[in-house]
Amino acid sequence: MSKVKGLGTAEKPWELKTPPGSSDYQAYRDAASDPPALVVQVGKTQLRYHLRCIEDLHAMLKTHGDWMPLGSADEQKPAAEGTVEAWGRSGSNPVKGWYGLKKGLRGRFGMYVPPVLEALDLAEVEHNPKNNRMRAAGKAT
Repeated sequence: MSKVKGLGTAEKPWELKTPPGSSDYQAYRDAASDPPALVVQVGKTQLRYHLRCIEDLHAMLKTHGDWMPLGSADEQKPAAEGTVEAWGRSGSNPVKGWYGLKKGLRGRFGMYVPPVLEALDLAEVEHNPKNNRMRAAGKAT
């Protein structure tokens, strides 16, 4: 596993940074919640995504086979086509819509989920000030 602090549990969450490195946040798996969730704590704000988003996003990236823009956006704003954010709210993804579980806080999938996959060594994520991309780990450049 990458050099990330934490174990991904509520007691010892992963200590992560957004792809541009501008914000710190914590994330952990809550398999006991209904539905099971990936919990993201950003300051006092808690976002929840279907826990299966980790495996589903990894599988999609492997199929995609190349770099994909993250395209993070709040729920109230449209997501740019062809981005991880757009996929995370698309009717054609495995959950047939939003991976976000909390109405009003369902967006920002492309900001907070990619670093989790990176911490699990499932994906590579760029860390530029803007316009970051990701791809499944292990692909040649």
